[in-house]
Amino acid sequence: MADTTPEQDAAPDSQTDSLLEEVLEVDEIANYSARIWDWIQTDLLSIDVGIQLGLIFAALIPAAVFGPRIQKHIRRVVEGRLKTPFGIRLVNSASELATPIALYVTLAVVRIVLGSAGRPSELIGAAVALLTAWIVVRLVTLIIQSEFWSRVAFFIAWPIAALDVFGALGPIVEQMRELAIPLGENSDGEPIDISLLDVVRTLFYFLILFWAANFINRLLQQRILGIEDLSPSLKAMIGKILNVVMPVVALLIAFQIVGFNLATLAVFSGAVGLGIGLGLQRVVSNFVAGFTLLADRSIKPNDVIEIEDTFGWVTSMQARYVALRTRDGTEHLIPNDRFITEGVINWSRSDRNVRLHAPFGVTYATKDLRRVQALATEAASVVDRVVADPKPVCNVVEFGDSSINFDLRFWITDPQNGMANVRSEVYIGVWEALAENNIEIPFPQRDLHIRSWSRDAAPPAGDAQC
Repeated sequence: MADTTPEQDAAPDSQTDSLLEEVLEVDEIANYSARIWDWIQTDLLSIDVGIQLGLIFAALIPAAVFGPRIQKHIRRVVEGRLKTPFGIRLVNSASELATPIALYVTLAVVRIVLGSAGRPSELIGAAVALLTAWIVVRLVTLIIQSEFWSRVAFFIAWPIAALDVFGALGPIVEQMRELAIPLGENSDGEPIDISLLDVVRTLFYFLILFWAANFINRLLQQRILGIEDLSPSLKAMIGKILNVVMPVVALLIAFQIVGFNLATLAVFSGAVGLGIGLGLQRVVSNFVAGFTLLADRSIKPNDVIEIEDTFGWVTSMQARYVALRTRDGTEHLIPNDRFITEGVINWSRSDRNVRLHAPFGVTYATKDLRRVQALATEAASVVDRVVADPKPVCNVVEFGDSSINFDLRFWITDPQNGMANVRSEVYIGVWEALAENNIEIPFPQRDLHIRSWSRDAAPPAGDAQC
């Protein structure tokens, strides 16, 4: 058996150590750790940093003292002078940020003093920048008063400001610019690509422009609703067109701001057409049907309609559906294309005069049928919602099996308030009038007449006792 030397035994161990150092880059990690430790000793654990930290904490005292006083003073000065809701909301938002603003002013003054004295103020500058970003984000969220936009401002604007303060935003932007997807070439042969930075910038500008478009859209629709010369259907159509056009305009403007070539969107036109043909056919059908309903004015807001077993009045007409509110207080969202394909009963398309029927019958023992007609029409006339012109009419419609049948017809002008309730009031009036005049309303009954009976057909005595 061959003997091994100590040098031969140590060779595998040294080879393993070199491989491990090569994989983990131990020297680079050690150098990086040493630089961090030197930075902590020279920059953080210094007298200047301690002075700046002390001044930042000291600035909290005047901010906490004068902030609430400034808030009360602002509200006392502007109270009763502002009339617009936006101005009132802006002042209230600024007053709620009085303490952070007082802290910002204090830190700014401290930074100016340190700069005049020739002392470092980088840490206070970073604190001022972060506080400025927080004040702006908070002010925007208080003014907008939207949970979605508040979250967007907090989780996007605040981290971006923090990265910018610490100098990390530039490298991140460069990495996002390098991550690009090639889309082809333009007419000059130059490559066209879209980077992650372009996508983020487009979304950012689109969100801002989309909010501005919605704000302008609400203002325009409020003005349109106040124009009395326009019909409700035309107002709804204009509002629907604005709801579609404004977001599209916002998206196109966002593309133009970023510098995106809109000609490259032709690449996706085939996919969009295929998606519409396969999966979005019903959505497009409802969208087109909504414009058709508004164009032909077959259904308008506040119309009283009935579709299948659903009865109610139209509260709003959206791009995809019609909101129908029933007498039960429930709101049905009915797709637009159902009104085109299935049909609908519009009780108030031309006018709101609706004739209702209240059929009833009396016994054959009643001799004076004209008296019954007079009592029924009089009972209907005293109901509040029944109009006097046209006046109620009661006709004999048939001689039934057990009764003489009448049909009481009357008119109302407010079908949106319900029809079953007014018909109930008329029935109660007819019942009371007939009861006071001893006129019976029959119920179904049959008389059995036995012409002959055979004794053999009689049941046995035992069975009869059972």
